[in-house]
Amino acid sequence: MATSQSQCPPLGFSGKYYHLSSEGGCVRQSSFFDGKPVLNQAVGYSVILGFGAFFTVFTSFLVWLEKRYVGVIVSQWTWAATILQSSNVAWEYGVSGPFWYASGATIQVLLFGVMAIEIKRKAPYAHTVCEIVKARWGTLAHIVFLAFCFLTNIIVTAMLLLGGSAVVNALTGVNIYAASFLIPLGVILYTLAGGLKATFLASYIHSVIVHIVLVIFVYLVYTASSELGSPSVVYNRLVEVASKSRICAEPFSHDGQSCGPISGNYKGSYLTMLSSGGLVFGIINIVGNFGTVFVDNGYWVSAIAARPSSTHKGYLLGGLVWFAVPFSLATALGLGALALDLPITESEASHGLVPPATAIALMGKGGSVLLLTMLFMAVTSAGSSELIAVSSLCTYDIYRTYINPEASGKQILRVSRGVVLVFGCFMGC
Repeated sequence: MATSQSQCPPLGFSGKYYHLSSEGGCVRQSSFFDGKPVLNQAVGYSVILGFGAFFTVFTSFLVWLEKRYVGVIVSQWTWAATILQSSNVAWEYGVSGPFWYASGATIQVLLFGVMAIEIKRKAPYAHTVCEIVKARWGTLAHIVFLAFCFLTNIIVTAMLLLGGSAVVNALTGVNIYAASFLIPLGVILYTLAGGLKATFLASYIHSVIVHIVLVIFVYLVYTASSELGSPSVVYNRLVEVASKSRICAEPFSHDGQSCGPISGNYKGSYLTMLSSGGLVFGIINIVGNFGTVFVDNGYWVSAIAARPSSTHKGYLLGGLVWFAVPFSLATALGLGALALDLPITESEASHGLVPPATAIALMGKGGSVLLLTMLFMAVTSAGSSELIAVSSLCTYDIYRTYINPEASGKQILRVSRGVVLVFGCFMGC
């Protein structure tokens, strides 16, 4: 015991996060970020406004060139939570967290692929899910489903912007309210210019960027990093940090930081699937995500707009491919944070700061810029889908159904663009 107390750092690695007190004791850093941004505000505004302007021009140009729809499911289902929360549950529950996060949100997209086939067969001229509900069950059911769809879109939009803004604020110091307002700006512009086609094209581009950054992080953690660099090192470190012999009292560790065996996990290990907390999270995740898929009009719009020959393939393959995003990222950055023994607190983890902490620990400021870019791609791509979903509901289920049933194509387009502008501004308020 005396030997363990005199050793600093206690585990023989991650010494930069420990220091000797004036009394000679080993003290762990109280938090990873300490409330200080890693990058300056100029970088934050450059990413938000620079990428926004670039994709507005680039996507509009592609819409002008492209004459066919290109459907992308992976990018629409990659939210800020996909990147942030998946790593948080890995940090909290160990290896079971990423599995339950990924599998709990893949099932719905796979099942929706079956629904998408039936949509193309039985309602080929529908524009929204609520139109199908009205045709089958009448006005009352239509209004009820319309309310549920709007609530889903508002909740999803809030999750996207709050998660993205919190990380931008933590990494760059950009005001969280300014970030919430500025992030949707580029999305509004290219969605106004190109509509659904712009959303599909942007989703494809953003999905490519997200996967490139994902591969970089996974390669770094399990192959190239000097601090980790192999699965065996990560495995051995995870065994050490969850050791029952580890001293977790002050000042070796502080309340809310990961230290020692995990309550509810088999033998307290991060490396087991037998986790009561992970299982409970998995059940909640599976049940909750049925609502965020089947009541989100964005998925129905994509299914309706896609070619019949590619609809079911897009959703089935997209669902399987999407599984790799949160699972790989969380097992790299989430478990990487534990293997590096980073002094992340529960508060920082709940704000989605586990991935940026690991990225910074491994790559410095370059890692934070990469993660910021990845997050911006996810937020704007899914945000564009939500804009189109709300616009379709307002245009076809309210304006054309109850206000102007004889509306012309130009009138519908004008209303649609107006809704995109209004809801886009509402997103950031």
